[in-house]
Amino acid sequence: MVILSARNVDVLLGSRQVLTGASMEVRPGELVAVLGPNGAGKSTFLNVLSGEQKTQSGDVRVGADELQHLSPASLACKRALMPQKASLSFPFKVRDVVAMGRDPFRASVDAASNKNAVDWALQETDILHLAGRVYTQLSGGEQQRVQLARVLAQVWRKTDEEPRFLLLDEPTSSLDLAHQHSVLHLAGRLAEKGVGVVAVVHDLNLAALYATRVVILSNGCVVAAGVPEDVLQPSLIADVFNLSVHRVEDPDSGRKLIVPTGNHRRSASVIAIRRAL
Repeated sequence: MVILSARNVDVLLGSRQVLTGASMEVRPGELVAVLGPNGAGKSTFLNVLSGEQKTQSGDVRVGADELQHLSPASLACKRALMPQKASLSFPFKVRDVVAMGRDPFRASVDAASNKNAVDWALQETDILHLAGRVYTQLSGGEQQRVQLARVLAQVWRKTDEEPRFLLLDEPTSSLDLAHQHSVLHLAGRLAEKGVGVVAVVHDLNLAALYATRVVILSNGCVVAAGVPEDVLQPSLIADVFNLSVHRVEDPDSGRKLIVPTGNHRRSASVIAIRRAL
């Protein structure tokens, strides 16, 4: 089995230690949600897994291959990354933006298959009606769905045997409630087809409902990893997020959902700042 892995990774950005000894594995067929408070290192960790972020130490591989030794074209055929923000100022049509996800395969895959990939991605993200629109004239949420379609097109294959990985950095941040759930539901369906999916999310309940595993970061360290029901315990959430919660069972899925109690646990640093003011 081909696994995407990062082991004992350290990342230093300027003078700040962003990740310390961070480890994580993603297997084909998993949907892994990466959680943590702001500044915990979630996006940096995702960029490490994608090969976009260099490390000071540690080992990052897809299968037996070290990411740093793969060419950009080879890496693009193994994983797709949807960043938190995608800057695109030229007036491309939506279909053309989605078709960019097929660029790594144009020399090896026939045109009909590439077209099928784009059509499928447009349908799955519910933006087929936007295909002829200009990307820069769309709303923020619509642009985010276009970027999601682009990376979906990148991981499309004729068959599901070839392992590939989809990395999503806050894919639901600009979306309404219905589309937030549709994106995570889609990610789960891709995992069922053998795609290894990693999604940075802020909503604990989206992770509880859809993820097969969760990884929690705090101050650049992985503090917990496992199935949502085992990891998303009120005591851990209180420690990491400074928030008191209790759990209730979702009657449809049987999964445990997180409900804040209304008692916000302020950290010592927050209290010190308020006193200083």
